[in-house]
Amino acid sequence: MLKKILISLFAFLNLSSTLVFGATDWPTKKPIRLIAVFPAGGSVDAVARVLAPALQSYLGQNIIVENIGGASGVIGTNALVNADPDGYTFAVVFDTHGVNPSLKEKLPYDYKKDLANITLIGTSPMVLAASKASGITTFKQVIEESKSGKASSYGSIGAGSLGHLAMASLALKQGFPWTHIPYKGGGPMMQDALAGHIPLAVGSIYLIKPHADSGRVIPLAVTSPKRNKDMPNVPTIAENGFPGFDAPAWWGVIGSAKTPPDILKKMNEAVIHVLKTPEIAKKMDEQGIDIIAGGPEVFNPFLEKQMSIWGKFVIDNKIKEN
Repeated sequence: MLKKILISLFAFLNLSSTLVFGATDWPTKKPIRLIAVFPAGGSVDAVARVLAPALQSYLGQNIIVENIGGASGVIGTNALVNADPDGYTFAVVFDTHGVNPSLKEKLPYDYKKDLANITLIGTSPMVLAASKASGITTFKQVIEESKSGKASSYGSIGAGSLGHLAMASLALKQGFPWTHIPYKGGGPMMQDALAGHIPLAVGSIYLIKPHADSGRVIPLAVTSPKRNKDMPNVPTIAENGFPGFDAPAWWGVIGSAKTPPDILKKMNEAVIHVLKTPEIAKKMDEQGIDIIAGGPEVFNPFLEKQMSIWGKFVIDNKIKEN
Protein backbone atom coordinates (compact mmCIF):
# COMPACT_ATOMS: atom_id res chain seq x y z
CA MET A 1 0.00 0.00 0.00
CA LEU A 2 2.81 2.39 0.93
CA LYS A 3 4.50 1.62 -2.38
CA LYS A 4 1.31 2.44 -4.31
CA ILE A 5 0.91 5.71 -2.41
CA LEU A 6 4.51 6.70 -3.16
CA ILE A 7 4.10 5.87 -6.86
CA SER A 8 0.90 7.93 -7.03
CA LEU A 9 2.56 10.81 -5.20
CA PHE A 10 5.53 10.72 -7.58
CA ALA A 11 3.22 10.75 -10.60
CA PHE A 12 1.29 13.71 -9.17
CA LEU A 13 4.46 15.64 -8.45
CA ASN A 14 5.78 14.89 -11.91
CA LEU A 15 2.55 16.16 -13.52
CA SER A 16 2.56 19.23 -11.29
CA SER A 17 6.12 20.06 -12.20
CA THR A 18 5.24 19.77 -15.89
CA LEU A 19 2.34 22.20 -15.45
CA VAL A 20 4.33 24.63 -13.35
CA PHE A 21 7.66 24.55 -15.11
CA GLY A 22 6.55 23.72 -18.66
CA ALA A 23 6.42 27.38 -19.63
CA THR A 24 9.95 28.01 -18.38
CA ASP A 25 11.26 25.43 -20.86
CA TRP A 26 9.33 26.88 -23.78
CA PRO A 27 10.14 26.66 -26.64
CA THR A 28 12.90 24.07 -26.38
CA LYS A 29 11.11 20.75 -26.91
CA LYS A 30 10.13 20.82 -30.60
CA PRO A 31 9.40 23.12 -33.57
CA ILE A 32 6.50 25.54 -33.32
CA ARG A 33 3.68 25.01 -35.78
CA LEU A 34 2.16 28.23 -37.18
CA ILE A 35 -1.09 27.50 -39.03
CA ALA A 36 -2.09 29.89 -41.82
CA VAL A 37 -5.86 29.40 -42.01
CA PHE A 38 -6.05 30.21 -45.74
CA PRO A 39 -4.30 28.61 -48.74
CA ALA A 40 -0.96 29.74 -50.12
CA GLY A 41 -1.01 32.82 -52.31
CA GLY A 42 -3.07 35.06 -50.05
CA SER A 43 -2.31 37.62 -47.36
CA VAL A 44 -2.67 35.24 -44.39
CA ASP A 45 -0.02 32.96 -45.87
CA ALA A 46 2.23 35.96 -46.59
CA VAL A 47 1.88 37.37 -43.07
CA ALA A 48 2.65 33.98 -41.51
CA ARG A 49 5.75 33.58 -43.67
CA VAL A 50 6.99 37.07 -42.80
CA LEU A 51 6.59 36.37 -39.09
CA ALA A 52 7.99 32.84 -39.06
CA PRO A 53 11.72 33.46 -39.68
CA ALA A 54 11.74 36.49 -37.39
CA LEU A 55 10.05 34.56 -34.57
CA GLN A 56 12.39 31.65 -35.18
CA SER A 57 15.40 33.90 -34.74
CA TYR A 58 13.98 35.59 -31.63
CA LEU A 59 12.75 32.42 -29.90
CA GLY A 60 15.61 30.16 -30.97
CA GLN A 61 13.24 27.47 -32.21
CA ASN A 62 12.17 26.34 -35.68
CA ILE A 63 8.83 27.75 -36.87
CA ILE A 64 6.95 25.69 -39.45
CA VAL A 65 4.18 27.42 -41.43
CA GLU A 66 1.36 25.07 -42.39
CA ASN A 67 -1.47 26.13 -44.70
CA ILE A 68 -4.81 24.65 -43.63
CA GLY A 69 -7.45 26.49 -45.63
CA GLY A 70 -11.17 26.02 -46.05
CA ALA A 71 -14.50 27.27 -44.69
CA SER A 72 -13.25 30.87 -44.39
CA GLY A 73 -10.62 29.91 -41.84
CA VAL A 74 -12.72 27.50 -39.77
CA ILE A 75 -10.84 24.34 -40.77
CA GLY A 76 -7.45 25.79 -39.87
CA THR A 77 -8.77 27.22 -36.61
CA ASN A 78 -10.30 23.87 -35.71
CA ALA A 79 -6.94 22.21 -36.37
CA LEU A 80 -5.48 24.57 -33.76
CA VAL A 81 -8.23 23.69 -31.27
CA ASN A 82 -7.64 19.96 -31.77
CA ALA A 83 -3.85 20.23 -31.44
CA ASP A 84 -2.03 19.50 -28.19
CA PRO A 85 -2.29 22.76 -26.18
CA ASP A 86 1.36 22.56 -25.18
CA GLY A 87 2.36 25.90 -26.68
CA TYR A 88 3.73 24.52 -29.92
CA THR A 89 0.76 25.28 -32.19
CA PHE A 90 -0.57 28.74 -33.04
CA ALA A 91 -2.51 30.22 -35.96
CA VAL A 92 -2.62 33.36 -38.07
CA VAL A 93 -6.23 34.36 -38.75
CA PHE A 94 -7.93 36.91 -41.00
CA ASP A 95 -11.00 39.13 -40.63
CA THR A 96 -13.29 36.16 -41.33
CA HIS A 97 -12.42 34.94 -37.83
CA GLY A 98 -14.69 37.58 -36.31
CA VAL A 99 -17.62 36.83 -38.60
CA ASN A 100 -17.65 33.03 -38.66
CA PRO A 101 -19.57 32.67 -35.36
CA SER A 102 -22.47 34.60 -36.93
CA LEU A 103 -22.12 33.18 -40.45
CA LYS A 104 -21.74 29.47 -39.75
CA GLU A 105 -24.71 27.49 -38.50
CA LYS A 106 -22.49 25.48 -36.18
CA LEU A 107 -18.80 25.96 -35.48
CA PRO A 108 -16.78 22.93 -34.40
CA TYR A 109 -15.36 25.02 -31.54
CA ASP A 110 -16.42 27.71 -29.09
CA TYR A 111 -14.52 30.84 -30.05
CA LYS A 112 -14.76 32.20 -26.49
CA LYS A 113 -13.92 29.05 -24.52
CA ASP A 114 -11.51 27.28 -26.88
CA LEU A 115 -9.43 30.14 -28.28
CA ALA A 116 -7.07 32.76 -26.89
CA ASN A 117 -6.50 36.03 -28.75
CA ILE A 118 -2.75 36.60 -28.54
CA THR A 119 -1.72 39.49 -30.81
CA LEU A 120 -3.61 41.80 -33.16
CA ILE A 121 -1.07 42.24 -35.95
CA GLY A 122 -2.63 45.11 -37.90
CA THR A 123 -5.23 46.34 -40.36
CA SER A 124 -5.34 47.30 -44.02
CA PRO A 125 -7.79 48.82 -46.48
CA MET A 126 -9.22 46.50 -49.08
CA VAL A 127 -9.27 47.25 -52.77
CA LEU A 128 -12.06 46.68 -55.26
CA ALA A 129 -10.52 45.90 -58.63
CA ALA A 130 -11.84 45.15 -62.12
CA SER A 131 -10.52 42.55 -64.52
CA LYS A 132 -9.17 43.84 -67.83
CA ALA A 133 -11.80 41.82 -69.67
CA SER A 134 -14.69 43.49 -67.81
CA GLY A 135 -14.42 46.82 -69.62
CA ILE A 136 -14.78 48.59 -66.27
CA THR A 137 -12.31 51.41 -65.65
CA THR A 138 -13.74 53.40 -62.69
CA PHE A 139 -15.81 52.85 -59.58
CA LYS A 140 -18.15 55.57 -60.83
CA GLN A 141 -18.88 53.38 -63.85
CA VAL A 142 -19.74 50.45 -61.58
CA ILE A 143 -22.15 52.63 -59.59
CA GLU A 144 -23.83 54.13 -62.64
CA GLU A 145 -24.32 50.72 -64.27
CA SER A 146 -25.63 49.28 -61.00
CA LYS A 147 -28.11 52.14 -60.58
CA SER A 148 -29.40 51.46 -64.08
CA GLY A 149 -30.09 47.86 -63.07
CA LYS A 150 -27.17 46.13 -64.77
CA ALA A 151 -26.26 42.99 -62.87
CA SER A 152 -22.66 42.33 -61.87
CA SER A 153 -20.67 39.93 -59.74
CA TYR A 154 -17.66 40.23 -57.46
CA GLY A 155 -15.30 37.69 -55.99
CA SER A 156 -13.95 37.66 -52.45
CA ILE A 157 -11.51 35.48 -50.54
CA GLY A 158 -14.40 33.71 -48.85
CA ALA A 159 -17.92 33.96 -47.50
CA GLY A 160 -17.95 36.23 -44.48
CA SER A 161 -14.71 37.97 -45.34
CA LEU A 162 -14.80 41.72 -44.83
CA GLY A 163 -14.48 42.10 -48.60
CA HIS A 164 -17.66 40.10 -49.07
CA LEU A 165 -19.56 41.91 -46.32
CA ALA A 166 -18.37 45.38 -47.34
CA MET A 167 -19.66 44.90 -50.87
CA ALA A 168 -22.81 43.17 -49.65
CA SER A 169 -23.62 46.05 -47.30
CA LEU A 170 -23.22 48.56 -50.12
CA ALA A 171 -25.33 46.47 -52.49
CA LEU A 172 -28.12 45.96 -49.97
CA LYS A 173 -28.32 49.61 -48.93
CA GLN A 174 -28.32 50.86 -52.51
CA GLY A 175 -30.30 48.06 -54.11
CA PHE A 176 -27.49 47.11 -56.48
CA PRO A 177 -27.95 43.79 -58.33
CA TRP A 178 -24.60 42.31 -57.31
CA THR A 179 -23.84 38.62 -56.92
CA HIS A 180 -21.14 37.41 -54.55
CA ILE A 181 -18.73 34.68 -55.68
CA PRO A 182 -16.80 33.20 -52.73
CA TYR A 183 -13.37 31.65 -53.21
CA LYS A 184 -11.21 29.54 -50.92
CA GLY A 185 -8.59 32.25 -50.56
CA GLY A 186 -6.99 35.16 -52.37
CA GLY A 187 -4.83 33.05 -54.69
CA PRO A 188 -7.73 31.25 -56.41
CA MET A 189 -9.75 34.47 -56.61
CA MET A 190 -6.98 36.41 -58.32
CA GLN A 191 -6.40 33.61 -60.83
CA ASP A 192 -10.00 33.99 -61.98
CA ALA A 193 -9.82 37.79 -61.94
CA LEU A 194 -6.67 37.78 -64.07
CA ALA A 195 -8.27 35.30 -66.46
CA GLY A 196 -11.37 37.49 -66.77
CA HIS A 197 -13.71 34.90 -65.27
CA ILE A 198 -15.04 37.45 -62.77
CA PRO A 199 -15.50 41.17 -63.51
CA LEU A 200 -14.75 42.43 -59.99
CA ALA A 201 -12.60 41.24 -57.11
CA VAL A 202 -12.13 42.62 -53.61
CA GLY A 203 -9.09 41.87 -51.47
CA SER A 204 -6.34 43.32 -49.35
CA ILE A 205 -3.79 45.76 -50.75
CA TYR A 206 -1.21 42.99 -50.49
CA LEU A 207 -3.31 40.81 -52.75
CA ILE A 208 -4.42 43.39 -55.33
CA LYS A 209 -1.57 45.91 -55.62
CA PRO A 210 1.04 43.75 -57.45
CA HIS A 211 -1.48 42.96 -60.19
CA ALA A 212 -2.63 46.58 -60.33
CA ASP A 213 0.98 47.77 -60.63
CA SER A 214 1.54 45.38 -63.53
CA GLY A 215 -1.63 46.59 -65.25
CA ARG A 216 -3.32 43.20 -65.13
CA VAL A 217 -6.27 44.47 -63.05
CA ILE A 218 -7.69 47.97 -62.60
CA PRO A 219 -7.98 49.26 -59.02
CA LEU A 220 -11.28 51.08 -58.60
CA ALA A 221 -11.67 52.04 -54.94
CA VAL A 222 -10.37 51.37 -51.42
CA THR A 223 -12.55 50.62 -48.40
CA SER A 224 -10.80 52.98 -45.96
CA PRO A 225 -12.17 56.46 -45.07
CA LYS A 226 -9.04 58.07 -46.55
CA ARG A 227 -6.90 57.23 -49.56
CA ASN A 228 -4.06 54.86 -48.91
CA LYS A 229 -0.45 56.03 -49.22
CA ASP A 230 0.48 52.91 -51.20
CA MET A 231 -2.24 53.56 -53.78
CA PRO A 232 -2.75 57.35 -53.58
CA ASN A 233 -4.48 57.65 -56.95
CA VAL A 234 -7.18 55.15 -56.04
CA PRO A 235 -10.28 56.90 -54.62
CA THR A 236 -12.18 55.74 -51.57
CA ILE A 237 -15.69 54.31 -51.68
CA ALA A 238 -16.59 57.06 -49.21
CA GLU A 239 -15.64 59.87 -51.60
CA ASN A 240 -17.74 58.29 -54.34
CA GLY A 241 -20.97 59.23 -52.62
CA PHE A 242 -20.94 56.87 -49.62
CA PRO A 243 -19.63 58.97 -46.70
CA GLY A 244 -18.49 57.10 -43.61
CA PHE A 245 -17.83 53.86 -45.48
CA ASP A 246 -15.04 51.98 -43.66
CA ALA A 247 -14.26 48.27 -43.79
CA PRO A 248 -10.71 47.27 -42.82
CA ALA A 249 -9.14 43.86 -43.28
CA TRP A 250 -7.18 42.62 -40.25
CA TRP A 251 -4.83 39.84 -39.15
CA GLY A 252 -4.09 38.29 -35.77
CA VAL A 253 -2.29 35.47 -33.97
CA ILE A 254 -4.36 33.13 -31.83
CA GLY A 255 -3.71 30.06 -29.69
CA SER A 256 -5.57 27.41 -27.77
CA ALA A 257 -7.21 28.67 -24.58
CA LYS A 258 -5.81 25.58 -22.85
CA THR A 259 -2.23 26.66 -23.51
CA PRO A 260 -0.37 27.62 -20.30
CA PRO A 261 -0.90 31.36 -19.74
CA ASP A 262 2.84 32.02 -19.41
CA ILE A 263 3.42 30.62 -22.89
CA LEU A 264 0.61 32.71 -24.37
CA LYS A 265 2.20 35.76 -22.74
CA LYS A 266 5.65 34.88 -24.10
CA MET A 267 4.28 34.32 -27.59
CA ASN A 268 2.54 37.69 -27.51
CA GLU A 269 5.77 39.36 -26.39
CA ALA A 270 7.66 37.61 -29.18
CA VAL A 271 5.20 38.63 -31.90
CA ILE A 272 5.11 42.24 -30.70
CA HIS A 273 8.90 42.33 -30.56
CA VAL A 274 9.35 41.16 -34.16
CA LEU A 275 6.58 43.42 -35.46
CA LYS A 276 8.43 46.41 -34.06
CA THR A 277 11.75 45.54 -35.68
CA PRO A 278 12.55 47.75 -38.70
CA GLU A 279 12.88 44.79 -41.06
CA ILE A 280 9.49 43.24 -40.27
CA ALA A 281 7.78 46.63 -40.00
CA LYS A 282 9.02 47.40 -43.51
CA LYS A 283 7.77 44.08 -44.87
CA MET A 284 4.35 44.59 -43.32
CA ASP A 285 4.23 48.11 -44.69
CA GLU A 286 5.05 46.75 -48.15
CA GLN A 287 1.98 44.54 -47.81
CA GLY A 288 -0.17 47.56 -47.00
CA ILE A 289 -0.60 46.58 -43.36
CA ASP A 290 -0.75 49.25 -40.69
CA ILE A 291 0.82 47.56 -37.67
CA ILE A 292 -1.06 47.64 -34.37
CA ALA A 293 0.96 45.02 -32.44
CA GLY A 294 -1.64 44.85 -29.69
CA GLY A 295 -1.87 42.13 -27.04
CA PRO A 296 -5.09 40.61 -25.66
CA GLU A 297 -6.00 43.91 -24.01
CA VAL A 298 -6.25 45.40 -27.52
CA PHE A 299 -7.20 42.33 -29.52
CA ASN A 300 -10.17 41.27 -27.37
CA PRO A 301 -12.17 44.54 -27.57
CA PHE A 302 -11.22 45.00 -31.24
CA LEU A 303 -12.62 41.55 -32.07
CA GLU A 304 -15.76 42.17 -30.06
CA LYS A 305 -16.35 45.42 -31.96
CA GLN A 306 -15.83 43.72 -35.33
CA MET A 307 -18.25 41.01 -34.33
CA SER A 308 -20.83 43.49 -33.15
CA ILE A 309 -20.68 45.39 -36.45
CA TRP A 310 -20.29 42.67 -39.05
CA GLY A 311 -21.75 39.76 -37.13
CA LYS A 312 -24.89 41.81 -36.59
CA PHE A 313 -24.93 42.70 -40.30
CA VAL A 314 -24.77 39.00 -41.20
CA ILE A 315 -27.62 38.10 -38.85
CA ASP A 316 -29.84 41.09 -39.66
CA ASN A 317 -29.52 40.56 -43.41
CA LYS A 318 -29.56 36.75 -43.33
CA ILE A 319 -26.22 36.54 -45.14
CA LYS A 320 -25.50 32.95 -46.11
CA GLU A 321 -22.22 31.16 -46.77
CA ASN A 322 -22.90 30.83 -50.48
